Amino acid sequence: MLWGSLFCLAQDKDSIGDATTASPTSQAALVNAQLTSIRKQIKKTVRGFDRLDTAYIEPQHYIFTVMLQATNNYDWFTLRSAGPDVQSVTFSPDMNIRLGPFVGWKWFFAGYTFELGNINLARIKQQLDFSVYSSQIGVDIFYRRTGNDYKLRDAQLGNGVDTSPLEGKPFSGVKAGITGFDSYYIFNHGRFSYPAAFAQSTQQKVSCGSWMAGLGYTKNTLELDHQRLQRLIDSSLGSNSVPLDSGLMFHKVSYHNFSLSGGYAYNWVLRKNWLFGASLQAALAYKKSVGDVVDDNNNDVLGLGFDFKNINLDGIGRFGIVYNNMRWYAGASIIVHTNNYHKPRFRTNNTFGSMNMYIGYNFGLKSRYKKQ
Repeated sequence: MLWGSLFCLAQDKDSIGDATTASPTSQAALVNAQLTSIRKQIKKTVRGFDRLDTAYIEPQHYIFTVMLQATNNYDWFTLRSAGPDVQSVTFSPDMNIRLGPFVGWKWFFAGYTFELGNINLARIKQQLDFSVYSSQIGVDIFYRRTGNDYKLRDAQLGNGVDTSPLEGKPFSGVKAGITGFDSYYIFNHGRFSYPAAFAQSTQQKVSCGSWMAGLGYTKNTLELDHQRLQRLIDSSLGSNSVPLDSGLMFHKVSYHNFSLSGGYAYNWVLRKNWLFGASLQAALAYKKSVGDVVDDNNNDVLGLGFDFKNINLDGIGRFGIVYNNMRWYAGASIIVHTNNYHKPRFRTNNTFGSMNMYIGYNFGLKSRYKKQ
């Protein structure tokens, strides 16, 4: 195969270098023949990524696409201490509609969205997505940065402490971001089209499913002004206020998540041009987190209690419905990720995702589909 060709080329180069009778012309011809063989093998391998059974899947007829997408992002962070009196706080922002254009060329799809009605640059949220899809493999690269408009949704500060006055309180002392990628491999890629449900690049003709496997990496960052949180607790609870557990006293922590995932996906063809797709994946994730906390005297102690390595079970879910007549397409999708971190001293759960509605147009008909 390809590696064999490279090995042979290396051997041939050594032979050429040692030979004293071979002419420069024959040497160049031999090298060019080997390079041509390598190029053909690479081309064959790349084309194999989109090999499919046309009785089940209609290939994309167009080269380019443009799309307008409205996105409603959601993020939930639950932070939990593990002291004698367990404390936990849950933050999430109000969900706001984001709108943005996307463009696609063959396998590549990228776009940028911005929050509607938000003119405060200090609070603006950003999201950048880049995707590469084929029938066999797919890669999603993402970059998300939230604003500082979180609200305290729930708080548990110990037995007998009434925390209802804290619920729904705005709290600008928390910021979050996520950067990373997810990749996957479709085993039954000849008959099942994952892009048909989530990338609108093909049409599923017959209902079909497939097992999936993937790997991914994400870096989650979370900044918490615990002193501001303590002031909010004091002002809201008054004489019933309690001090935060030291496990919740940190300024910034970064979570590194390396995962191997597996799951199953299925496409239901509801009627001509209509499709509902769903996939569920469980991810075995290796977690590493480095942050800073404070000691009992409220002094910063870098890394204390937050250098941990463990393995947890995470989840990824995707659900989508789409209409696609090959020229025009429209639909909606929901994507959910959940990450869990568990150690004796500190625990956190982060659930994030998006709800998308989109409409798009394909153009640039491929030559083999043009009428003769």
